[in-house]
Amino acid sequence: MDAAELDLFDRTLGRATEAHGGADLDAALVEAGWHEALVDDGRAAVSLLFDHQGRTAVTSGALDDVVSHALGNDTGPDVAVVLPALGRSEAPAREDVGALVVQGLGTARLGRSDRALVVVDAPHGAQVAAVKTADLACRPVRGMDPDFGLVQVTGVVTAAAPMSPIDDHRWSTAVAAAHLALGHELVGASAAMLELARVHALSRVQFGRPISAFQAVRHRLADSLVALESARALLDAGWQDGSDQTAAMAKALSGRSARTVTGHCQQVLAGMGFTTEHPLHRYVRRVLVLDELFGSARSLTAALGRDVLSRRRLPPPLPL
Repeated sequence: MDAAELDLFDRTLGRATEAHGGADLDAALVEAGWHEALVDDGRAAVSLLFDHQGRTAVTSGALDDVVSHALGNDTGPDVAVVLPALGRSEAPAREDVGALVVQGLGTARLGRSDRALVVVDAPHGAQVAAVKTADLACRPVRGMDPDFGLVQVTGVVTAAAPMSPIDDHRWSTAVAAAHLALGHELVGASAAMLELARVHALSRVQFGRPISAFQAVRHRLADSLVALESARALLDAGWQDGSDQTAAMAKALSGRSARTVTGHCQQVLAGMGFTTEHPLHRYVRRVLVLDELFGSARSLTAALGRDVLSRRRLPPPLPL
């Protein structure tokens, strides 16, 4: 896309995420041509949409599309994918005595689809199975962020479900694509929280002047901005570098930065930020769940550290 097309696409996605959510947003993305953009310009399609989703705290089935596309399958409002369980990035199913044992997560799209794609950790290499959703037990996740619409997916499915072998690196490529998408959503949510805190600091008056004039408040806002921009820079490097390792680093830093922004903005907003009347809690809840999807900042950092120790060498310098 050239600059004009990119700007128009960005504004179109912004309007769509502000006006819709869930199945309605999926339909709006089809109308906007987002799935075609995912194929032709994945970086623009993913970075723009997921940033907007983070800023507006809405949900869609776009993560299903990102993973499905990376696996080499079709995308669209009816394509559902079983995702790894919270805090994990391994394939959500394994082959066991002629059956598939499934244990993972699904977005709200799973309940609207007849079939779901499941990546299977099989003895002879990873495979993709198309499983009937009726054969899976789906329990709504009502914990930290029930508005997210996640469902816990379990089931034992006969191996008669059609399975197709995939390249050894296909699943790791799909995980890397999810890491970048979720990183952008975390950054979008962080930007929204920082804006809430900034506006509050400018309008809240104490001791005869706005609290934005106080050095302690300025430091918290500045530290939040540094954390936010650091995550953006590493996500940019992840797209340029194209490696699974850099994508994992970007997701980990985005999650850690989002938690940093959460803490600082909560302090700036003070007691108001603890109320359900204020929108901050929606972003705090969303960030805590997004951080856990496809591996948390803590687990990814630990895995990256183990990888460095096993290889006995540092990763190559990132593109600047």
